[in-house]
Amino acid sequence: MPRIVTVAAAQLGPIQKAHSRRQVIDRMIALMEQAKAQGATFIVYPELALTTFFPRWYSEDRAEADQWFEHSMPGPETQPLFDKAKALGMAMSFGYAELTPEGRHFNSSILVDRGGRIVGKYRKIHLPGHVEFDPERAHQHLEKRYFEPGDLGFPVWEFEGGLMGMAICNDRRWPETYRVMGLQGVEMVVLGYNTPSANSQSKNETAADRLFHHRLSVQAGAYQNSTWVVAVAKAGTEDGHHLFGGTLIAAPDGKIVGEVQHEEDGVLVHPCDLDDTRFGKATIFDFIRHRRVEHYGLITERTGVGAPLGKPEGA
Repeated sequence: MPRIVTVAAAQLGPIQKAHSRRQVIDRMIALMEQAKAQGATFIVYPELALTTFFPRWYSEDRAEADQWFEHSMPGPETQPLFDKAKALGMAMSFGYAELTPEGRHFNSSILVDRGGRIVGKYRKIHLPGHVEFDPERAHQHLEKRYFEPGDLGFPVWEFEGGLMGMAICNDRRWPETYRVMGLQGVEMVVLGYNTPSANSQSKNETAADRLFHHRLSVQAGAYQNSTWVVAVAKAGTEDGHHLFGGTLIAAPDGKIVGEVQHEEDGVLVHPCDLDDTRFGKATIFDFIRHRRVEHYGLITERTGVGAPLGKPEGA
């Protein structure tokens, strides 16, 4: 019997600074209802789904940014989303800014089962950007100022009849993200992102270039670990700053099976057979037969480029 997870990639259009949590939750509920009507049982929303992408704004007082963070999950403003998911029997995943009781700040995402219970949490590990205001940049990208690197690793959960993992935005560009989950047998990776259309440090990189790199990263991660990948954007122009879309679902063979062609709220629904992951995992990416970990030491020994290991022949 096939193991079908009918997933809805729920792209959000722009969220402005002036938009309230209630307005955003109403939009998310509307997308959930659309997804349910199309037969979906699992809905995936973007990174920082509840707010604008606030790391583009510099605050000298770091605490001023706490207005964008959730102190509890669910909380009074997000409880209606959990209630609707439970009422519809819909599993979900979404990203948000997490402020812990100890005062720690993370860029997080969660897995919520059909009963409305949080069963998994991930905290973004590969934080891009910078800490202090940079006048040389076309726009600011201050994730390193407002978040700590995640401290939960890349776990995989038994969820919706398969093995599920999470990643967030810049994580998708790092092959280690997928491989750590791949070594746990992951069958679906869900990730949300808010990606600017312009590279703040390069005038030569176009929006088309950035979409190419987005697809390349997701498709490679899917193929090289024989897993489904559901990549979901927040898109459009937020307070004058453009985020590209490109919400897509990639199959375990790396092929894109669906992609959203606009930058507004919308759902992409696809039945994903988790058994489609088995062929790749049993053949070219049968890790236990083919990996040679004795030669991979530099991956964990170095964080940056160091001296080459090769020596001249005969030396």
